[in-house]
Amino acid sequence: MKKAKTKAPKKESKLLREWKELKPLNFLFLILAGVINGFGVSIFLFPVKLYDSGVSGLSMLLDQVTPPSLTLSLFLILLNVPIFLFGLRRQGLCFTVYSLFAIAVYSLTSHLIQHVLPIDVNFVSPLAGTDLLLCAVFGGLISGVGSGMTIHFGGAIDGIDVLSVVFAKKLGLSIGSFVMIFNTLLYIVCGIVIQSWILPLYSIVTYYVGSRTVDFIVEGFDRSMCAMIVTTRAEAVTAALSESFKAGGTIVNAIGGYSKDEKQIIYFIVNHFQINRLKKLVLELDADAFISLQNVTDIVKKPMA
Repeated sequence: MKKAKTKAPKKESKLLREWKELKPLNFLFLILAGVINGFGVSIFLFPVKLYDSGVSGLSMLLDQVTPPSLTLSLFLILLNVPIFLFGLRRQGLCFTVYSLFAIAVYSLTSHLIQHVLPIDVNFVSPLAGTDLLLCAVFGGLISGVGSGMTIHFGGAIDGIDVLSVVFAKKLGLSIGSFVMIFNTLLYIVCGIVIQSWILPLYSIVTYYVGSRTVDFIVEGFDRSMCAMIVTTRAEAVTAALSESFKAGGTIVNAIGGYSKDEKQIIYFIVNHFQINRLKKLVLELDADAFISLQNVTDIVKKPMA
């Protein structure tokens, strides 16, 4: 009798594997992050017409110059969702889902504060009055905490983060420089539209305080990271990294200083959104691997013809 052929188990798709990696606890912290971000913007910045940075700031400007039916919370969704879907392949499903969830919470919080709850945010900040410096500092600080928490728990709360990762290197810029140029142009446009430079100049204070707060929380927001991976399974690890991040690494032969065993060192560059995914992937393939991470201020390479 012929033996019945056993079917090989179907290999899980990459999207399904990433979907299973979503952590319920992260969503709880992302709810908190979105609420904090919405509180900082809606209580301190929006009432006195100061501008947040990135897509959030652009949404605030559009709220001012469009009909009342087009609100800040609506623009946050309309502008951010296409950007994060555009970056889905590069940043991964987990990052995209976490980000869109945090933005939805941020948008809902802004809507509740501005249009539902009995809080008057039409002319003055409920907590800082008309003091522009206080509003700029505390608005930037609180929204920066929300943005930093979102990054820490696997996402981003503003589409400028995705745009900077995708386009900065193509333009020969660091991520930080790309964000700075975007915000500078945004504040210039704001000044031209409202025919005053006072609010855009105070908004620069908001941007500075917010960016420094994010840096403090996530440790190196605008820098790439160099991963030095010492392993005995370099080929398998490199192949997995290349498949996951669509980028190559460099393998260097080495000898253990104590054991004298032959090892390999993999030199691999990631952005700060990808660090946790890199650690998990490497340790799944080699539980004894040693990973060292360092900040990279710039990467120079010959452009492809």
